[in-house]
Amino acid sequence: MTTAHLTIDLSAIASNWQALNRLTDCATAAVIKADAYGLGIEQVGPALAAAGARQFFVAATEEGAALRRVLGPGPEILILSGHMDGDAPLLQQADLVPMINSVDQLLTQVEALPGHHFGVQLDSGMNRLGMEPAEWAALRDIAEAQDLRLVMSHLACADEPDHPMNAAQLASFQEMVQGVQAPLSLAATGGILLGRDYHFDLTRPGVGLYGGLPFVDAAPVVTLDLPVIQIRDVEPGETVGYGNTFVAQRPTRIATVAAGYADGLIRAMGGSATVTCDGQKLPVVGRVSMDMLTIDVTALNHAPAQLQLLGQHQSVDTVAGFAGTIGYEILTSLGARYNRTYIG
Repeated sequence: MTTAHLTIDLSAIASNWQALNRLTDCATAAVIKADAYGLGIEQVGPALAAAGARQFFVAATEEGAALRRVLGPGPEILILSGHMDGDAPLLQQADLVPMINSVDQLLTQVEALPGHHFGVQLDSGMNRLGMEPAEWAALRDIAEAQDLRLVMSHLACADEPDHPMNAAQLASFQEMVQGVQAPLSLAATGGILLGRDYHFDLTRPGVGLYGGLPFVDAAPVVTLDLPVIQIRDVEPGETVGYGNTFVAQRPTRIATVAAGYADGLIRAMGGSATVTCDGQKLPVVGRVSMDMLTIDVTALNHAPAQLQLLGQHQSVDTVAGFAGTIGYEILTSLGARYNRTYIG
């Protein structure tokens, strides 16, 4: 088989949710946007529901409707982009909770779906989504007179515990929600780790569920094994791959494996990345191409049938570091071409 194999451990995802839940005294939701960070809502959604999650966040109404088809009635599904034009039928049919981000969205919600539940997102300083303090002060009475399910905000620097922005946003959020009777939420994965002052009534972990930082105690979730297509001997002075970027300095054995940037293995990681074989690190050499990587396997005393990029020895954040990016991008880029196995 020449297609790389991606193994996704659903029990590890459930275990990570339970571990983060134990760090709080409040309810814990699950962020499952972008097709469960690329790992598949049809499998991940039920696994998290079975672990105890009863509230789920997605980015868009279409994602929410897809998740409702997977989970069925019961769990609460909240839409981070709020109520966009044309969303009303799906919001109603799938029983979704839009997180209102602006004055215009609130007017659309009240006019298109009178009496339908919603939440509100506040901007506590990130300047990305949410009502600013003056907008919220003007509309708070209207919002609280409706079926208001949640008031939330989002931290910009939660993965840096000592960053002053965390305390500033906490103070801003506390001021804006003083006296609000609806449940409150501020913390995603990083916010959970900042401590109970940030937890309020509901936390909403995302990347930590899938094995990513800043949750350093997360159980590994994904394993990516790359089949070896061919092994060749390269003499000193010979080059490998596009642009002649790798020049052999000694007799070198090169394994070509079946995966590349079309599979989400970011081109920028070439030249600094490693793969592993039974825990032994082996360098990627030359450029990452569309369907292939080339690996220096000279250190091995055998011809491997496959090499591992993600797994016990290299996390998504390790691989992200090769490309100067973050684990989120690696997870959500994992391609549809992989053969996938779900365990647990």
